[in-house]
Amino acid sequence: MSEPDRSRRFQELALPHLHAAYNLARWLVRSDPDAEDIVQEAYLRAFRFFDGFHGEDGRAWVLAVVRNTAFTWLKQRRAQETLPFDDEADADRPSATAADATHVDPEAIFAHHEDRRLLDAALERLPVEFREVLVLRELEELSYREIASIAGIPIGTVMSRLARGRKLLVRCLQELDKESCNGLQRGTGVVSGSRGPGTRPA
Repeated sequence: MSEPDRSRRFQELALPHLHAAYNLARWLVRSDPDAEDIVQEAYLRAFRFFDGFHGEDGRAWVLAVVRNTAFTWLKQRRAQETLPFDDEADADRPSATAADATHVDPEAIFAHHEDRRLLDAALERLPVEFREVLVLRELEELSYREIASIAGIPIGTVMSRLARGRKLLVRCLQELDKESCNGLQRGTGVVSGSRGPGTRPA
């Protein structure tokens, strides 16, 4: 393949997914400038090794390169969070099923949550492995198989992380709601147990 043809094919397969690549990097490293650097580096890597790509799913391939670049970045800065669970043990548990992975309604969490800012704050509190699968599934709408391919983990682990990530997300939202209410009460002088303007109903 000539260099112009190689460049044209790369542009056709990789450039349409630039937004998804930035979105994934942003959620993994939680920094806009760092996400931009990671996406730039990932695309340079992808172009350098483009000859080794023989598939047609450019999106999954690009996101896998971005994901690996972001995790390398996290590891170098010793910012990678410690998972409070054993992946392999979780994948083998009976609860790691498709039904369990969808037990907490993602639509109710992501599409209809009334405060997007609160939802983003809750998502940022999750360990990076949970953020990763939630972003790929709920925001990028990838299949379990695609997520497993991008993250390099078994499908059972994807489902397990999704199930636990959704539960953790709900817990974080509840904590943030409570913190927000407490802040409003302190700011307005509302006594605990009473209900005033701006506070959420019990």
